[in-house]
Amino acid sequence: MTRLPCETAPSGASARLARRVAAGIPELVTERLRLRAPLCEDFAIYAEIVLGPRGKHLGLATREEAWLDFAQMVAGWTLRGHGVWTVEPKDGGEAFGFVLLGFDQEDPEPELGYLFTGRAEGRGIASEAARAARDFAFAELGWKTLTSYVADGNARSAALAERLGGKLDGRLPDAGGDTLVYRYKGGEVRA
Repeated sequence: MTRLPCETAPSGASARLARRVAAGIPELVTERLRLRAPLCEDFAIYAEIVLGPRGKHLGLATREEAWLDFAQMVAGWTLRGHGVWTVEPKDGGEAFGFVLLGFDQEDPEPELGYLFTGRAEGRGIASEAARAARDFAFAELGWKTLTSYVADGNARSAALAERLGGKLDGRLPDAGGDTLVYRYKGGEVRA
């Protein structure tokens, strides 16, 4: 794995400014988890997920593409008032993955997205983190509806959307097949 120069964490005045900007991103705390502003250092875990077998449905092929995707989601906070959180144990430690309130250029509406490492699997971590982000979208951002876009055949992601109260609400054709659209409506979601 060759690191990109842009992956290097800032230092000095740049680091202090980055910390001040990150402090403006809402932190969500659940029973076991903390959803916090992403840092440059988190990109290594992001790249591991999206460029490995867990990210096969995302269509990212290179570390450069992964960096642009990560940077776009982080930029969502300043451009749209929502974006990606890094999910880690409540008391600190290595990140489990990421949850996103996003709005990519190809998305017809805002999305609840989730990407997790294998060590989060089977522990309810993805459900707990995604539920916190979903609830934030409804309670704090005032959204009435939210979607998860799931590649057809990604059974784990579809099952998570259903556990979160998402209802299958159509398909979007894409180059790799179909993308399933799961919809959440404020006031109608499960706890």
